[in-house]
Amino acid sequence: MARRRGIMSDQLKEEIAKELGIYDTIQQEGWGGIKARDAGNMVKRAIEMAEQNTQNKGRS
Repeated sequence: MARRRGIMSDQLKEEIAKELGIYDTIQQEGWGGIKARDAGNMVKRAIEMAEQNTQNKGRS
């Protein structure tokens, strides 16, 4: 089975992880060390950021 290429950049993932307060866990245990809830919160935040970006572009 082929591994999927991530859509979010590592920089964006790290930024969101810092914002959510889980970056220390990632540094210590890697991405596999975060809870499913935290991963879901990261996706939710990324979607919110994308929606805000889309709205801001529509206003320009």
